[in-house]
Amino acid sequence: MEINGFKLKYSTEELLEKINKQTRQIELIDKQHPAYRALSEGDKKALDYLANAARIMNDVTLEMDNPLNLVQKQALETVAADNEQARLALDLFNSLNGVAGYNGVDKEPVEIFEGIHLLPGCNFYPADMNAGKLAEIIKAMLDAGQEDEVRKILSARTMVRYDGNFLKAVDYTEYFAEEFSEIANEIECAAHFATDELFKDYLGWQAQAFLQNNEEMDILADKHWAKMQNTPLEFTISRENYDDKLTPTLFADSVLTERLNQAGIYPVPKDMLGVRVGIVNKQGTELLLKFKDEMLKLAALMPKAETYRQNIGQNTGLQQTMVDVDLTMLSGDYAMCRGGITLAQNLPNNDKPSLKHGGGRRNVYHRQVRQSGDKEKTRQILEGLVSVSLHPYYEEEADHLFTIGHENGHSLGPDSQYQTALGIYQHIIEEHKANLISAAMMPEYVKAGIITAEQLKKIYATWVIKRHLMTAYPASGEAHRVADLIEYNYLLAHKAIYFDENKKLHIDFEQMSKVCRRMLEDIINVQLSKSPECAKAYVEKWNSWGELAQYVADFKLKLGVKPYIKLITHF
Repeated sequence: MEINGFKLKYSTEELLEKINKQTRQIELIDKQHPAYRALSEGDKKALDYLANAARIMNDVTLEMDNPLNLVQKQALETVAADNEQARLALDLFNSLNGVAGYNGVDKEPVEIFEGIHLLPGCNFYPADMNAGKLAEIIKAMLDAGQEDEVRKILSARTMVRYDGNFLKAVDYTEYFAEEFSEIANEIECAAHFATDELFKDYLGWQAQAFLQNNEEMDILADKHWAKMQNTPLEFTISRENYDDKLTPTLFADSVLTERLNQAGIYPVPKDMLGVRVGIVNKQGTELLLKFKDEMLKLAALMPKAETYRQNIGQNTGLQQTMVDVDLTMLSGDYAMCRGGITLAQNLPNNDKPSLKHGGGRRNVYHRQVRQSGDKEKTRQILEGLVSVSLHPYYEEEADHLFTIGHENGHSLGPDSQYQTALGIYQHIIEEHKANLISAAMMPEYVKAGIITAEQLKKIYATWVIKRHLMTAYPASGEAHRVADLIEYNYLLAHKAIYFDENKKLHIDFEQMSKVCRRMLEDIINVQLSKSPECAKAYVEKWNSWGELAQYVADFKLKLGVKPYIKLITHF
């Protein structure tokens, strides 16, 4: 079957396998949920407007991701009611939230249509742009004295298009002027009905940020968002730049990098936008705040802490809010379930201007995502791959505790200048660092009485079992999963974990914190090097796929992996 001239890549039978057998569901809360029913009438109305804003943003993100996303989705929707193959293809499209994406199992991306592929620069850049071509054009533009335009091209918030032999940048607020105006209107309506003054204030700033080509408005909106600790509702505009694989390639050209530095131009990958809407869960938030109280102490315990500017804890103290949220909507970048879905987020990221202008951070945890695990599959994995002695130590709540440490870890360590200098390796190294901060610093939470020594063992065991017993060798662009594989190999090499003659996993709990601390020191040194070559050497050293890893992957695949996710939304 063809859709707009592109043949569907999978048959009806193949799509049935993916949708019916390889897809798991994550159901977000509905209007019967106790959290929603406890809201005031004003906040209930505000949620409806914020859900509208989220739906509009999804189309913006689809346009950012691939130039054919919207037209192919609309065409699938037109014929899906009368054609099963098209209906199933639309289900797969909605899972990936796009025409193509990785699924966390296959080495190559899943592509719904023949001839439509993932693009290294998404739709931020022209479809035929590659690393070599981008570098040559940027050099030519610098030679022609177009430094100001290059600065815009290499910023986080522009769509880039050809301008003769050169390129030009169009700010998001101009390129998506119609959509952003609609989103701003929905946000302003929500602000009218919302009951919390701080939340209303934030929504006002965020609406204005969509209407003005002015980075200062984003800064002000982020600053107000990061201050909200006791508001009943959660609304986030996420701006993360993991998907743009093209901009970071410029760091591989040392001569060009030096020229850009001399001109005061620091390339930042493009921001993919998403929207999160939800209701703050007070009980879950109380646990997060206990972890927060230790963060300044942990900053001082970081390797070589005296040699770099910390992300947090300067002379102004900790500026960080944390909330646990019952989710009502996830759209845009959040809904791109390509090999997984995020459990939590620590924003703004280190490259964002608000942090450089005295703003704080906000951690948000996704209750419905972490509560959607497959208990039967977990039991089978434990029985087949893990020593019986470790079975009592696997606990989903322990994974949540590790995630808290991970998200807090993004606020610790060297600041953004050290991270972005690592080019295409920056996200792998940063996610790896956050994992290691969580693992290495967990004993400090025991000392503080926040967790017990028994919980510490559960955290280590669950981390290794859940993250390091992998299903497939990760693609280079899957930063979280590459970090997992590096940690697996490091822990194995230093005997913190091992497999017995029956290929069952064991953990040496006495060694775990020591080895994780050593690994953390290594990764901080990589960030401090500001060297893409150093980062590459580190990743290549530890990013190997051995016989045991393949054995684990084969075992899990036989159980029937579900690499696709269907989000069920009621708003």
